[in-house]
Amino acid sequence: MSRARQDRLVSLLTREDDWITAAELADLIGVTPRSIRSYVTAVNGRVPSGVAVESGPLGYRAGPSIAAAGRAGGFEEGTPRERLHRLVREILAARDGIDVYETADAFFVSAATIEADLGRVRSLLSGTRLTLERSGPRARLVGSEMDQRRLLSRLAHDETEDGAFDLVTLRRALGRSTVAADVFGPLKRDLVAELSGLGYYVNEFGIGDVLMHIAIAADRVNRDRGLDEADDHPGGEALARISDTVDTLSQRHLDVHFGAGDLAHLAALVQSRVVAPGAEAPAATIRAGLDPVVEAAVREAVEQAAAEFLVDIGHEDFILRLALHVQNLRLRAAEQAWSRNPLTRSLKTTYPMIFEVAVFIADRLRGILGIALLDDEIAYIAMHVGGRLERSRRDGALLTAMIVCPGYYELHELLHSSISRSLGQSIDVIGVDTHVDPDWDAIDADLILTTIDAPVGGDRIVRIQPFLTDGDIERVHVAAGRVRRARRLARLRTELERYFSADAFVHGLDPDAGSDEVIARLGGLLVDQGVIDQAYVERTLERERLSSTAFTDALAVPHALGMTATRTAIAVGIADPSMRWGDGRVQVVTMVAFSESDRAAFQTVFEQLVEVFSERDSVQRIVRRGTTFGAFLDELVAVVDG
Repeated sequence: MSRARQDRLVSLLTREDDWITAAELADLIGVTPRSIRSYVTAVNGRVPSGVAVESGPLGYRAGPSIAAAGRAGGFEEGTPRERLHRLVREILAARDGIDVYETADAFFVSAATIEADLGRVRSLLSGTRLTLERSGPRARLVGSEMDQRRLLSRLAHDETEDGAFDLVTLRRALGRSTVAADVFGPLKRDLVAELSGLGYYVNEFGIGDVLMHIAIAADRVNRDRGLDEADDHPGGEALARISDTVDTLSQRHLDVHFGAGDLAHLAALVQSRVVAPGAEAPAATIRAGLDPVVEAAVREAVEQAAAEFLVDIGHEDFILRLALHVQNLRLRAAEQAWSRNPLTRSLKTTYPMIFEVAVFIADRLRGILGIALLDDEIAYIAMHVGGRLERSRRDGALLTAMIVCPGYYELHELLHSSISRSLGQSIDVIGVDTHVDPDWDAIDADLILTTIDAPVGGDRIVRIQPFLTDGDIERVHVAAGRVRRARRLARLRTELERYFSADAFVHGLDPDAGSDEVIARLGGLLVDQGVIDQAYVERTLERERLSSTAFTDALAVPHALGMTATRTAIAVGIADPSMRWGDGRVQVVTMVAFSESDRAAFQTVFEQLVEVFSERDSVQRIVRRGTTFGAFLDELVAVVDG
């Protein structure tokens, strides 16, 4: 039974708030409904008491103990994966390596099993600078101390799900460590407090990674395996202060005194993964620590992205802070020591346009600085981009509203004041009508907030009380959300009907086909129509290798970086059952080719297409009924129209 698929089941149920049928879960995981039932039984068996997965007539949903099941998953005692990681830790802990026969006895397995595991260890070492040497019954790892620590770090990351890292995972990853894992909670609190006191903004997403490296360093120092000399990291007063902080706290909490090499290494990790100048730091302070080459590269990449996607990100503060992040990123890339990001999946699904801008910037940085980035690192760039766009978006994102409140003393003025105070960040009140019989049809506003009953209905009319209540505020927010979504999807419908065609529609994609094969097939249909050339297909394959375009659990949107199509068109492929795409599975593939003239439509089509296919019920409806092009378009339009 696949442990990875059980973990995938836990992950899917954790992200959902509602019931999911066995058939839907089977599509998402790529197995049969019968297998789903066996996985549910196995996951519930991980929790001694409580329910991890609830079952009912509507399918399955997360139970109260789902988090405990997730933490218990993946490394059950005695599984081949757990045994492999334990074997690696044993080899790393022993200077002279291990004896195969003694290790087999200690693991309660045969020597042949350990020999087979050593073969898997060699595979695990692929891409590292470590080698496994044999001398008779003895096996040992040969390589630098830093490379051995990187291997330990990799083992720890392999034991996490979606990049999440917690102290439970740390305890499991350390194995038989010489350092008690329960000291890291207080160590984390003190480290965050000390760094904040030094004027830094602390990145909580990176702190777990640093704690892991401190744990590894402490364990290796206790085994007399410290770093003898300081690496060539940038020095300076800032790094010295961080080094002193790590030294003080490690002695206080771990009773470990690190040497100069370890302190330099750990301080550099803190500086490159955890801290950034505080929000009040002036531009001159940030620029003082920047490599001019990195700043120039980031500025060029940002300017190109702003022009390509028509987004407002060319601000000096944004460029400088992103450049500082990229400078730290380049240090991590040089060490092949990437930072995990627990928000990668949600950023990609919820903000596909922002993630796409980040991919574009990452691709340009790869060309200028020679940095190839993983999805987790691209997600950090997306967080910078999203923060800048959110600040730029607020001024133009307000819906207009008209208040209808018959005049009685200053009642309408008080209501206007209350609405502005409570809802001013989401709506712009353009006027107040104090008549008891207003001309409803003449009111030109996105929302009508009225204290009297309106003779007509509609999503934009919200009945409120003369004295605004919490319930009124909630109803206005809900109505505003409906209006915004209706507008977005109305624009999407207009665009989609222009871009789809029967000649670029395939139902019944081979579930065993790979993403490259599907991209080539759908791209070929667009080539035949004269929309794109073969070079565009090749660039689409390159974009896919940068970061998977599976933006939801059901939809992939392969496309090239650069809007070079003769006209905008979308080729559609339906897979039923689902097919593998990157690390996940999808049922719908929409290969999008954009032309220069439709640059402004990119964001509308891209984001709203992902939004439609992020709704599980909509996906199943379209996939099951859309067996022909006409039926597919009818179902898609029906879903968009609600």
